[in-house]
Amino acid sequence: MTAGAMSRRLLARLRELMARSAAPLSELAAVIAAEMVSEVCSIYALRPGEVLQLVATHGLRPEAVGRTRLRIGEGLVGLSAATGETLNLPDAQNHPAFAYRPETGEEPFAALLAVPVRRAGRMLGIVVVQNRAARLYAEDEAETLETVAMLLAEPLAAMAAGEPGGEDLATTLPRHFVGTALVAGLAIGNVVVHGLRPAPTRLLADDPAQEQARLAQAVARMRRGIDQLIAASGDLPVAATTRDVLEAYRLVAEDAGWLRRVAERIAAGLSAEAAVQRAASEVRERMRRINDPYLRERVADIEDLAERLLAALDAGAPPPPVPPGAILLARRLGPAHLLDWHGRGIAGVVVEEASAAGHAAIIARALALPMLGGVRDAVAAAEPGDLAILDGDEGHLILRPSEDLRLAYLRAAHDRAARALVWAGLAGAPARSRDGTPLRLMINAGLTQELAALDRVGAEGIGLFRTEIAMLARGRLLDVAEQAALYARVLDAAAGRPVLFRTLDLGGDKLLPDAGAVTAENPAMGWRSLRVGLDRPALLRRQLRALLLAAAGRPLSVMFPMVATVAEFAAAKALLLAERERVRPAPARLSIGSMIEVPALLWQIDGLLAAADFVSVGSNDLMQFLFAADRGAPALIGRYDILSSPVLTLLEALARRAAAALVPLSLCGEAAGEPLVALVLAALGITTLSMNAAAVLPVKAALAAVDLAAFRAVLETLRRQAGDAASLRGPLEIWAREHDVPI
Repeated sequence: MTAGAMSRRLLARLRELMARSAAPLSELAAVIAAEMVSEVCSIYALRPGEVLQLVATHGLRPEAVGRTRLRIGEGLVGLSAATGETLNLPDAQNHPAFAYRPETGEEPFAALLAVPVRRAGRMLGIVVVQNRAARLYAEDEAETLETVAMLLAEPLAAMAAGEPGGEDLATTLPRHFVGTALVAGLAIGNVVVHGLRPAPTRLLADDPAQEQARLAQAVARMRRGIDQLIAASGDLPVAATTRDVLEAYRLVAEDAGWLRRVAERIAAGLSAEAAVQRAASEVRERMRRINDPYLRERVADIEDLAERLLAALDAGAPPPPVPPGAILLARRLGPAHLLDWHGRGIAGVVVEEASAAGHAAIIARALALPMLGGVRDAVAAAEPGDLAILDGDEGHLILRPSEDLRLAYLRAAHDRAARALVWAGLAGAPARSRDGTPLRLMINAGLTQELAALDRVGAEGIGLFRTEIAMLARGRLLDVAEQAALYARVLDAAAGRPVLFRTLDLGGDKLLPDAGAVTAENPAMGWRSLRVGLDRPALLRRQLRALLLAAAGRPLSVMFPMVATVAEFAAAKALLLAERERVRPAPARLSIGSMIEVPALLWQIDGLLAAADFVSVGSNDLMQFLFAADRGAPALIGRYDILSSPVLTLLEALARRAAAALVPLSLCGEAAGEPLVALVLAALGITTLSMNAAAVLPVKAALAAVDLAAFRAVLETLRRQAGDAASLRGPLEIWAREHDVPI
């Protein structure tokens, strides 16, 4: 019997049993064992308290049913549940994770195949087959049992729903989650869950040829929908970003590889819907084991496409309504579905697996949609319709908040709206302190759609244009002509205001498949940024040529990231000057600067200031290198502060040296956008700050409320009194509140 025939026959028998009546799980286990020629088939269900209980078996001792229990992670069954992976072992009892349970009588059985049973991403249990002979199960046998697991999800889900004390308590108590704030903002609304689609009611294909035809029609509908989405994106205020990301997304949609897997599953006997879910699950499991953050982000695109394909297969079903101001929860989310949900009225989004460089995060920033990432287990803890609070400023998600907490956040939302009205009036005003000290507030940007914020917030220019972001959005390196067109649009939008272009900062957590990235144990401190450019000079020279072409005779400012030695800066500067000789017209003025991020550069500062036209402190990397603290490590968030004595001493000394050398100094990074930090930096003498556009008006408001000369005296006093304190933030916040400074 072929694998496809075995799978179709087994599924047909199981479907017949389940349709006939509420068939006992023991009968289902007997059918699975018989059809798979296994001496044992056991079914474990996940019970309250993260315990897996043996609920049915054929081949083990019947008295073990209900008695045998394993915690998540305990034994091979618990290991499969903890990892979410299939285990295929020829000699299970000699595996280090094997947990002996004498009541089962499983001593004679060597071979073991364990498959997780999931529904809508939730773990429900494990199905296991065993044989006496020591052997690895064949790939087609594993695939058959994985398909069976899809069918077993229905009875196990029903069992979990009826379990006394099961999910009821867990889904009514408040839950507080901490994640990474990807887009700032506040949202209060009811939960909707992305991808909460019922399991296919029809797993087996009666006519594989007909299913293949349905698949082809659905793929065509899906692709038409993506084309329409790209066309419609031109009406959005974020069109440039949206089109860039969706064009990259369309390339994934047209990749035949994952669709070929779907067709193979249909040929093996699955319905089109079941085949799509199986293929997406296989991709997901493979990608879970990949460390490359860029490739892991592409999982969201594949899962997003699978959801769209399932919707296309069920084209007649309208999407459920979305309550106004809803908060979307998702395990992963692709850009097209985010746009769909935004069009349906969501006010915020929480994604368990998302990074700042992911396609969904790029779109969310463009839409100013509050977003959290890295919020583990939020989807499993939520029920559709639950009230939730998304705090995109502090990185918090609160499910089912208490009434007092809900009212407190509502007041915060009203205060936020009132402040926004006040701040809007500052857009046309210059940035200056109450005593008249002028400051230059600029924005950080990386996508053309962000340029509209220049006028909206009254910024004086772009203090950091991250040239790699557009390439990450498209998923590839751009050629010289494409880069030049992008940079020219940036200069056009700036309309004579300064733009500091940072050369490619690739490596670390920002990877492109064609950039020659290498695996490193500590990528943030490895082969990245300028190191890549100097080792691959052709790559750097192409970008420098594109920048010079984009300038077309206008002034041009270029700065190099992650400079560790003056010699590195000199080498990069020489490449830029050599390219300038090849491009006509040459820039009216070419300014060449360096980022200060690597602490070693601070002991070479005189040589750097002599060679550079300007310098800019990259606060994010400088902080993580100063304190040997990965800025993405949750356990270290908040432990080290830019408002600590050593950092303030360093920045003050740097400001004095730059001023003495008559070299312009700025600071760009997340810290510059904190009003309290901006006040301190200005008092230290760093009066050019570059920040996210949303922070410009709050910083203007804080500066306008402070007499900077008087504040310098306060700061000096607090620094003398600080002693060994880890940070001056607390005393500074008290001072700000006492003096009605909006921080």
